[in-house]
Amino acid sequence: MDIRKVKNTDNRVLADLIKTVFEEHHAPKEGTVYSDPVTNRLYEFFRREKSVLWVAEEEGKVTGCCGIDPTEGLPEGCAELVKFYISDEARGKGLGKKFMELNIQSALQFGYGKLYLESLSEFANAVSWYEKSGFHRLDHPLGNSGHPSCTIWMIKDLS
Repeated sequence: MDIRKVKNTDNRVLADLIKTVFEEHHAPKEGTVYSDPVTNRLYEFFRREKSVLWVAEEEGKVTGCCGIDPTEGLPEGCAELVKFYISDEARGKGLGKKFMELNIQSALQFGYGKLYLESLSEFANAVSWYEKSGFHRLDHPLGNSGHPSCTIWMIKDLS
């Protein structure tokens, strides 16, 4: 399996992957990444300063993505862990752990001391895994992700 930065040819396949994961988990489509127009143009979005989107590929097929972004309104020194989606066939093989390590390393290189994330109860397995990875729940959202349907907010201190 190869992990690389997002390429301009990834936009459609990543949008399809993300939407498939939402449909598979019966997660809400409105007010989430599913309906966010950015989901269709991830390459362009992640050309922003101090952000990165990592893409996993196995035998020429994209199997997942995860990145960090300085979401508007987050506290100083905090980035958001975003677009963390893994295809069904790639789950359970350590890809999530590799993505997490790579994104923490990237966040530290960019000068961030904390990672924030938003999720949904439909992704309970992922939320449980985030907690085991050192994320703690918050009782309110931080920043302005543009995803008001998210009901789980978490943060991790990287120091």
